[in-house]
Amino acid sequence: MRLTPLIGHLRRQRAAMLSVVIVLQAICATFFLIDVIEDFLEPDDGRLHVELEVLAVLGLCAGVVILLYELRDMLARIDSMDRGIRAARGDMSDLIEAFFAAWALTPSEREVATLVLKGFDNEAIAGLRGVAVGTVRAQTARIYAKAGIDGRAQLFSVFMEELLADPADRSPAPGDDGSRRSAP
Repeated sequence: MRLTPLIGHLRRQRAAMLSVVIVLQAICATFFLIDVIEDFLEPDDGRLHVELEVLAVLGLCAGVVILLYELRDMLARIDSMDRGIRAARGDMSDLIEAFFAAWALTPSEREVATLVLKGFDNEAIAGLRGVAVGTVRAQTARIYAKAGIDGRAQLFSVFMEELLADPADRSPAPGDDGSRRSAP
C-alpha cells in the first residue's frame, strides 16, 4: 500500500471533519441567536439568562470564525505539501534521468534500472518485459558496471544520498549542467 495517497486522504478527511464541526457550530450559534432575540422581545426581568445566552452566541460565533481561519490555513498547508511532493517527484525523476544519461544506459537498461529502483526483483522484471531472467541479470550487471557500483543496494544509495542531501550541498548529477527543471 502506498503511503502518500493514504496521507492525502487523511488530510482531506481532517479538513472535511473540520468543515462539519464549523457547520454544526454555526447552526448552534444561529439557534442561540434566535433564542436571544426572542428573549429580548419578551418582557422579562431575568436579564442574567439573556446575558449568558449572548455570551454563548458570541463564543460560538468567535469559534466559527477561528475554525474558518484554521480550515483555510489547513487547506493552504495541504496544497503546499502536495506541491512539494509533486516537485520532489519531478526533481527525483530529473535526477534519475541525469544519472542514466551520464552512465550512457541504453533504453532497455534504463527501463530495467527504473524497475529495479521501484523494487522489482529480476523475475518480476523479466515477466513485465517478456524476457528471460538471465537477460535481466545480464542487463543489471551492465547497469552496475556502467554506474561503477556493486549491486542493487548501492544503486538505491546513489539516489537516496542525492535525495536526502541538503539542496545547497547537493552535487550536480553526472552530466548535469545545473539547469534541471522542477515540476510545477
